[in-house]
Amino acid sequence: MFPINYRAAAPLVIAASAVCVAARSAEPPFEEARVFFELNDTDGDLGIHAAIDGDAWKSLEIEDSRDRRLLAVTPTGRLREIGMTELDFESAEPSFDELPAADFLAKFPEGVYEVSGVTVDGTELESKVRVSKLLPGPPRNVRVNGIPAAENCDAANLPAVHPPVQISWDPVTRSHPTIGRQGAATVDLYQVFAEQRIENPLTFSLDLRPTVTHFTVAPELIATGDRSFKFEVLVREKNGNQTAIESCFRIL
Repeated sequence: MFPINYRAAAPLVIAASAVCVAARSAEPPFEEARVFFELNDTDGDLGIHAAIDGDAWKSLEIEDSRDRRLLAVTPTGRLREIGMTELDFESAEPSFDELPAADFLAKFPEGVYEVSGVTVDGTELESKVRVSKLLPGPPRNVRVNGIPAAENCDAANLPAVHPPVQISWDPVTRSHPTIGRQGAATVDLYQVFAEQRIENPLTFSLDLRPTVTHFTVAPELIATGDRSFKFEVLVREKNGNQTAIESCFRIL
């Protein structure tokens, strides 16, 4: 996935839809608690991610829907005294040759996961997060200025276009056809990225409404003089799961 070095102004930024369910205990929830899967459909790999934010805490745990501990974090020393507030992580993403998608998903049951913690002043925090194995389908009919996108960046004939550069795709309405739970998909947002194919690249990124299925690459990125660019289109489902495709194009 892309590192984000430069963020362009978006026409609309949609906050990720809540995947938390109401906690039935008296403990206050975290400000944010998400656990979700992310699939790179181009490279063929899958990972589990979490994004947690809240009051300064000195311990944090995540348990799956079978009450099995997945993660325990306890800062020590001076860091424990002042506490932590934000934690974002992603698992390793082995290729499907190493670990097939079905075997990866089997390690993480669907259902309600519990994110719990204790703040530096001793207050207990708890959020309930529903984890689903329905992954949105990858964008189809992806085009660069109307030319079909290459299957990946190693393809022999990458689209060669004149700026401005517009990338488009068909709306995603279904789950991934072969991975995870099958059914209708409801898109929460699309995220798009484009970057130079050089070391330490400049990156353009944008969040789009679920009804918007095209974007124009920032002219400032194209104006850098580079001729080869990589892009990614990521689909986020209402349940938080994400599926991305990657490809490349050249500037004439």
